[in-house]
Amino acid sequence: MAHDSLYAAPTTAEAEPGAGRLASLRGVFVSWDAVIVAALVVAVLVASLTVENFATGRNAQFLLLDLMPLALIALPMTLIVITGEIDLSVASMVGLCSTLMGQLWLSSGLSLELICVLVVLLGAVLGAVNGLFVTGFGLPSLAVTIGTLALYRGLSFVVLGDQAVADFPADWTAAVVRAIPGTSIPVVVVPLLLLAVVFGVVLHATAAGRALYAMGNNDQAATFTGVSVARTKFWLFVVSGAVCGLVGIFWTLRYASARGDNATGLELTVVTAVLLGGVSIFGGRGALLGVVAGVLLLGVLRNALQLADVDANTLTIVTGSLLIASVVLPHAVADIRARLHRRRQRHPVAS
Repeated sequence: MAHDSLYAAPTTAEAEPGAGRLASLRGVFVSWDAVIVAALVVAVLVASLTVENFATGRNAQFLLLDLMPLALIALPMTLIVITGEIDLSVASMVGLCSTLMGQLWLSSGLSLELICVLVVLLGAVLGAVNGLFVTGFGLPSLAVTIGTLALYRGLSFVVLGDQAVADFPADWTAAVVRAIPGTSIPVVVVPLLLLAVVFGVVLHATAAGRALYAMGNNDQAATFTGVSVARTKFWLFVVSGAVCGLVGIFWTLRYASARGDNATGLELTVVTAVLLGGVSIFGGRGALLGVVAGVLLLGVLRNALQLADVDANTLTIVTGSLLIASVVLPHAVADIRARLHRRRQRHPVAS
């Protein structure tokens, strides 16, 4: 399903020769994706000119590292929200996976490679629990994942208590922040880009992706077309959990600390980035390009504000404001489009 542009409402004039091409070009340049990309460019330019040390290679490296958890979790979250569901337990899954990694390293004697495999499997199991409640018992994902948000966070403190595990191998902690030689781009960005391509292809170039949009628009209609709605949504939650396991590993190694409060509040930032990228909270609409731009825009804004010594409370206010705007603005503009289109139909311009 194509991602709707904000203002390119169909008109009878588009049936005329050349009008369709003009409307298509107009739709490209005024789509929500284009708006977010333009906002990103403006934010980067303004920050580069006004915020000291923003436009440096070292800051770019830290910015990309900060964006890794957000960008990784936003990939499966995009698919989940497009189907009309949501997963608010992602940050708590990251925290629980981090504490399990720390506990296993502290007391199990297992190799770190095997521990990482087990952590990803734990994430998948946690996601499967969410998926089971949503698809097996028919419970709303909002209620389920609010519940598991608290449950998983509580369990993370049960695993380690208030202590932190920090004695991870130096070569592992250095590897996750190492830059590609001759650049300021962290090496870990490469697998992120590969995952983004995979998710993008699945969403926009396969029958499975079209099925996700169909589910977001109407579950029952999608079922009648042969889509296994429950099974598909279940596996989306499993994938979300597995990705949270990967993020738990990255978070632990980057900060060289496994703690029960790791990634607290990350779920709000992820949802903000996805909705800011144009994915409808009601499902059935969105594109991965917009989400990637939304992730970058949110990261640039937060990074610039931090460099400008803005306090954490203000950053939370900015994130919350962007979340509200990302829900309200697309629907407000779409409503204006519809009203203008109906007005043109009632009062066509005489030729």
